[in-house]
Amino acid sequence: MTEQGPVELIHLADSENSVIVRVVGATSAGLPGDGCLIAEIVAASEFANGRLTEVYLLPDDLDDWAEALELLAAGRTVSWMDDGRNPEVRIELKGPYISQGQTLNAVEVEVRDASVSLTAVRVLVRLPDDWVDAHRRKLDQVHKAWPLGAR
Repeated sequence: MTEQGPVELIHLADSENSVIVRVVGATSAGLPGDGCLIAEIVAASEFANGRLTEVYLLPDDLDDWAEALELLAAGRTVSWMDDGRNPEVRIELKGPYISQGQTLNAVEVEVRDASVSLTAVRVLVRLPDDWVDAHRRKLDQVHKAWPLGAR
């Protein structure tokens, strides 16, 4: 954890549903998985809530997230961490639509834990237009708080 506390890498949320990936620490030197970030994934909806802890992010996972953001900005569906090592996060664009005079994007987010068969949660989240840029800034904050290359 940083002095400020955990750092959010992903924060897809509206007033009803959310999926958050939060970096909570880094592995210690000399331990298996050294050079990894420890994260948790929290999914919440009006129907159900779930938390996956001890998700290990490698530098490649952060690079893959940067690439996923570019695909999302281009309107493409992405699957992030789909290698079976971690829970997979799949994001599909479902908008835009108008709500109370404001243009919002909707994304369907599915979190699937490959280690436990048929364990998945899927939520629809309404987001503002600048959500991809906001997530680029979040990725930059994670890199600044947890500089894996300097380890």
